[in-house]
Amino acid sequence: MSESTDKAQSPVKVVLPGLLMAMLLAMLDNVIVGTAMPRIVGDLGGVDHLSWVVTAYVLGTTVSTPLWGKLGDLYGRKTVFMTSIVLFLIGSMLCGVATSMPQLIGFRAFQGLGAGGLIVGAMSVLGDLVPPRDRGKYQGQFAAVMAVAMVGGPLVGGFITDHANWRWAFFVNVPLGGAALVLLALRLHVPKRRTEHRIDWLGALLLSIGVTALVLITTWGGSQYAWGSAQIRGLAVLAVLGLVAFVLVERKHPEPIVPLGVFANRNFTLVALVGFVVGFAMFGAITFLPLYQQIVQGASATNSGLLLLPMMGGMLVTSLVVGRAITKTGRYRAFPVIGGVVLVAAMLLLAQLDAHTSKLASGAYMAVLGLGLGFLMQTTMLIAQNSVELKDLGVASSTATFARSIGGAFGVAIFGAIFNHRLHSLLGERLGTAAADKMAAGGGGARIDPSTLAQLPAPVRSAVVDAIAGAVSSVFLWSVAAAVLVPILAFFIREVALRGGPAEQGERTLVAQEG
Repeated sequence: MSESTDKAQSPVKVVLPGLLMAMLLAMLDNVIVGTAMPRIVGDLGGVDHLSWVVTAYVLGTTVSTPLWGKLGDLYGRKTVFMTSIVLFLIGSMLCGVATSMPQLIGFRAFQGLGAGGLIVGAMSVLGDLVPPRDRGKYQGQFAAVMAVAMVGGPLVGGFITDHANWRWAFFVNVPLGGAALVLLALRLHVPKRRTEHRIDWLGALLLSIGVTALVLITTWGGSQYAWGSAQIRGLAVLAVLGLVAFVLVERKHPEPIVPLGVFANRNFTLVALVGFVVGFAMFGAITFLPLYQQIVQGASATNSGLLLLPMMGGMLVTSLVVGRAITKTGRYRAFPVIGGVVLVAAMLLLAQLDAHTSKLASGAYMAVLGLGLGFLMQTTMLIAQNSVELKDLGVASSTATFARSIGGAFGVAIFGAIFNHRLHSLLGERLGTAAADKMAAGGGGARIDPSTLAQLPAPVRSAVVDAIAGAVSSVFLWSVAAAVLVPILAFFIREVALRGGPAEQGERTLVAQEG
């Protein structure tokens, strides 16, 4: 690697810990609360609003993601990124001092607004500092952080819940985020741009309305309200009107929050669709793994996080290897195709889970899932960023993240409905319809915890374990239908030279010599 390239990369190495810390905080807080929820409900009450503690955070993150990307493009990455960190830390402190469930839900939404900027900001800053050709190995490290968060979240949440007050699940963000903020303030230097700005506030509002309506549909449909109810139909109309109006506004606004022109690029559109499907299959399916581990395999809440280590290991190793391979060769097209094929294989393997599957076998299946995700998570982001002009780098990062988040929201809702329906059916077959209705009341297996299970008579306990295992297996089987789209879509991605490669550097040298 040339001396000039080494010099260009040195600022990245200085601020990389801060960028990784910001990404870790955003991803960790999405999963850390799960194991603390029983204590939170016991302290604040409001069990009927339990799901909103998670939904509010996801909603805030999803709605704000495109806006943060555009603000970074307009006003400079550093200022906007640091602002999002400050908002996230304020939200974390507010969550930690909440005295009621409605307060906590509101503060979680505020915290989610900041989290959307953490994810997009970290990826966009990396895009500013490192050309795509050299970006692969760094994005591999970001993928590794995501893997650590997915597994470490339940572990940290369980440890804090067992050894301290649940409020520390939020307060722990303050010293970590503060350290990242100071490091970035002192050492982060990104290119500055001077332009006249017109923020697309109407577009942001319409997108927020449309996305919020969609998330509410996936959250409430089939649980709080019937799918054909007036409430769900009304939300569907609101979502369609909001998103159609958003497209019309974006077509005419001089500085749209999501420039629709980026979708004219085939690679960008394909990786956005791949991201949506990966989010759909991944988040929708792995949501049920801890339930399987705790109920069927008898793991504790903390140990269920340890059982996810094979998935983290597979994702960690593959992400780092793929990132370095892209940096070395400049070629990337094969990786999302391979990742899609491995993802399908993993879902087929996980569909074989039953009440008698050993922890060794399930761990091997999860390792395969991690391998597939390692090929996909950051490679798709790299392709998205390389497909647009530098001025739209933030928009590309936020749109790719946005697509994955929306896919995850749909996946959790749809697979949740499949799980509940299959669980009710299997319980009915083994225990009778009346018993199934009683046990499944309140959201499928959501109220069947290990302590409740231990109090049941042996025949009933065995029936419940078999039913939950069968329902989880059904979720993964259905997820195959979504996962199979990934290699098909990825196959049509074109190999476009990554910016910053030898050819481009040669052209710059020639221009300099001629000048």
